[in-house]
Parts: sequence; structure tokens; C-alpha cells
Amino acid sequence: MVERMVPDELWELFQRVVPPAPSRPQGGGRRRYGDREVLAAIIYVATTGCTWRQLPPVFGPSGPTAHRRFTEWSAARVWAKLHRLILDELGSCGELDWSRCAIDSVNMRALKGDLTGPNPVDRGKKGSKIHLITERTGLPLSIGISSANLHDSQALEPLVRGIPPIRSRRGPRRRRPAKLHADKGYDYDHLRRWLRKRGIRHRIARKGIESSTRLGRHRWTIERTMSWLAGCRRLHRRYERKAEHFLAFTAIACSLICYRRLTK
Repeated sequence: MVERMVPDELWELFQRVVPPAPSRPQGGGRRRYGDREVLAAIIYVATTGCTWRQLPPVFGPSGPTAHRRFTEWSAARVWAKLHRLILDELGSCGELDWSRCAIDSVNMRALKGDLTGPNPVDRGKKGSKIHLITERTGLPLSIGISSANLHDSQALEPLVRGIPPIRSRRGPRRRRPAKLHADKGYDYDHLRRWLRKRGIRHRIARKGIESSTRLGRHRWTIERTMSWLAGCRRLHRRYERKAEHFLAFTAIACSLICYRRLTK
């Protein structure tokens, strides 16, 4: 079960980003479960959506133990580092297409916690929003979370800045797409000017002028990525009180999406 949830290739990548286990100078204490078993348990929780206490005993560590390790690794930004490492591997293989990227967001219900707000599309119930930028084929490059009542346009600049410098098959690292597609929620002149200053061509639908039909010919890939994120059932509804934990599950889902492309 552990080997199925965490294949050898994924485990080798994870070993490059996980921090070393803390030592006990005084000795003693209980035996620490292996990182691979705990990682398999965390991925199981992320993909199935079960609670930590419902974690099957087949993995070894208990639910509270897996949750403590998840908290440690989230504080150390392990999931963001893993996502970036997999993107580097994809970039060095020429699997990333920077010619056209897309930006969008998706809302989900949130019971409580940081970065929640009234959802304008769900009768004002509390919710959170996932923002992401994908490259031409739909692989997520940059992600972020916010309350559900944050306007999409306010997330464009942080997301573009959040694209890490990623390796290329030839030449220096790259972090700027050639063109960015967006829907009418990003129809603001200051965003167009901001993108032009950075050498990024924009294709943003204009309210009352353009139909979203033609734009959908290129933006369907990010809609497909949204459905891929839904495969991580822990993201169907936000249960985490802490925003960094919800962001960590989002990063895990994006890492798994990119890893599947890497091993095709």
C-alpha cells in the first residue's frame, strides 16, 4: 500500500526536499515512523478526503501522528518545494509550454478558519477560493488561496510574481509566460499595463464587447485542471482551520498532477 501511494520515483524526489528528522540529545523516546509511510498516509488523506482519525492502520502511523508530521512539513514549506522540484524536472525534459498560460479561480465551501468569507455564488455562505496559473497544457505553475469574496483581479499580480524560476531544456530558468489568457473577471486596464511592462502579452476578455466563447478555445485547459484538483477530495470542502494547511493540500494536489505528467 505504501509503495502504491508513494512510488519509488516520487519518494526519491521527496527525499530531496524533506528536512532531516529532529534528534533527541538525551536519547530515548518512541521510535519515529519512517517518512515514506507518513507521506503515504498524508497522500491517502488528501486524495480520499477522510479525516485524520479515519486513517487505516495499514500505513503504520496513526492519524494524530500523520497530522503532526503534516504540520511540521507544512511549516517547512515542503509541499511548495516538492511542487517546484517536479516543475524543474518537467522543464528540464521540455514538458512545459510557456507560449500560452491561463489564470482562473474556483470556490468551495469552508466551515471555519482563516481566509474565509461570504461566497458570492453560494448564497453568502462562508467559503474560500483557490487561484492558479497553468501553462498551455494545464500543468499548475503558481497557486494561492483567499477568502471567497476576494475579487479575482486582485490575485493576478501575486500569482504572476509567484511563478518560480523553472529550469528549461536549454537556456536560463524561466518564470514569465509569453501570453496570459483570462476571463472578464480580470478586465482592468491597470492589469493590462502591468502585464505589458513585464513583457507578457495579455488576452483578457472585455466586458460587454467580447464573448467568452472564443477565449474558451484556449482556457479549457485550466478548466480541466480544476477538475483534476477535484480528484483530491480533501479540496471539495475546506475543513482546515489554518489557511496554511489548506494551501498545503492544494500544493499536494498540484504536485501529484505534475508528477503524473512526469511519469507518463
